[in-house]
Amino acid sequence: MRPTLIVLLLVCLAASASGECHNFRRAPQKLGEIACIRGKVLRVNSSVKGTTFLNFCEDYRNCPFAVVVFVRDLKSIGDVRVLEGKEIEIEGKVTAYNGQAEIILNDQSQLRGSVAKLPKLPKDYDVSRRGSFSAGSFSSPTAPRVPRKKRPRDGGINPDAENIEAPTD
Repeated sequence: MRPTLIVLLLVCLAASASGECHNFRRAPQKLGEIACIRGKVLRVNSSVKGTTFLNFCEDYRNCPFAVVVFVRDLKSIGDVRVLEGKEIEIEGKVTAYNGQAEIILNDQSQLRGSVAKLPKLPKDYDVSRRGSFSAGSFSSPTAPRVPRKKRPRDGGINPDAENIEAPTD
């Protein structure tokens, strides 16, 4: 097994052993601990780089807790946009970032309850473009090639030059 999978499994087992899921407002009290946090996701937003945030408050800047999903994990986790408006429970290590408690969601097994199984991302969902839907691959049209004049292989000397008479005036 991969080491990250083992660590994640241990995280989930430790959190589920406690059995208690804390309100998201108590998340700052759990910093550094593996905990289960619950709350209603009010908004799902994406940053310029494609990182997705599950926000539990109207104003995320004044909220004590958020869930972070990095672009590299979206395909394996699924369509987290469906979590907007739903009550969720998430297990993981509570860390601090910019004065806010957060759990990084990098595996679907961190979610509990009815939202534990997320639908897959749509095939045309482009995670690198913050959720913009892609119509497929596209390349810009190229300018038509202008054929180059061929040069003689003998270095530009015309063998028939001896037989050409110079014009006389």
